[in-house]
Amino acid sequence: MRRARVNLDYHIEVHDFLYSVPHTLIRAEVDVRITARTVEIFHRGQRVGAHQRRYMGRKHGTDPGHMPSSHRRYAEWTPDRFRRWAGKIGPSTEGLIIAVLASRPHPEQGFRTCLGILRSYRGVDPAHVEAVSARASNSARSIARASPPSLPRSATKRRPKTAAKRRCSTTPTCAVPATTIERNP
Repeated sequence: MRRARVNLDYHIEVHDFLYSVPHTLIRAEVDVRITARTVEIFHRGQRVGAHQRRYMGRKHGTDPGHMPSSHRRYAEWTPDRFRRWAGKIGPSTEGLIIAVLASRPHPEQGFRTCLGILRSYRGVDPAHVEAVSARASNSARSIARASPPSLPRSATKRRPKTAAKRRCSTTPTCAVPATTIERNP
């Protein structure tokens, strides 16, 4: 047996894979028994979790019963669910949602954006929604496909921070393009 501390995401790490425990045990010390086929987790002598041991594939092994109720709601969400929801509105809206999901390294990272888009369309005329989605879908696809070499030279040049500050301070709204902002790695 070995000891492990439960992380804030209610998982413990065993040989580079993560296994869930009940969310009420966040930051608790647990005992872990590892065999060739299973990972068993014990808290104060009682078994609180058992998982099939992972050697490849998905990094997280999460039992839905270990999740807080607020997380269980979102666990049922899938990219296909958003596509179906958007498809009920129309093909352009479905295309926009597909473009948003495709523009992220992991589709789950686009769920909040998709949810915001689809909720903002509630109560709006479907013809208007489709027109807006068609325009937005074209922008989303071009942004997702853009790479630094395909951008105009002027957009990829970085301006000194002082020049950007001066430009912002002399105009009522900041007119510096987003591509000039330096990001910290």
